Amino acid sequence: MRVYLAADAEALALLASGGQLPGEQWVPASNDEDDELAALEEAAETGPVAVAADVAAADDPVSLREVASFHLALDDSGHLSWFGPSELEAVRDLLTR
Repeated sequence: MRVYLAADAEALALLASGGQLPGEQWVPASNDEDDELAALEEAAETGPVAVAADVAAADDPVSLREVASFHLALDDSGHLSWFGPSELEAVRDLLTR
């Protein structure tokens, strides 16, 4: 199942060091694209980075292995840029700019 979490620089550092993301998980109401987007946007409103993760069940721990993608706003357009799990360091660098 896909879940979404909000993350800040500290949470991403924890993830990079092999830890698990803390915090609330947003679970889409269904597999419908609109419900997935709503959950992603809720996570993005809470933290500078929204993390999409695939887990067996809601509230399962999320480590880098479960991360499907990172999403963050790079400008004021309201659009979220997509980054793959292998781009964690690039996402961390963008947060410190």
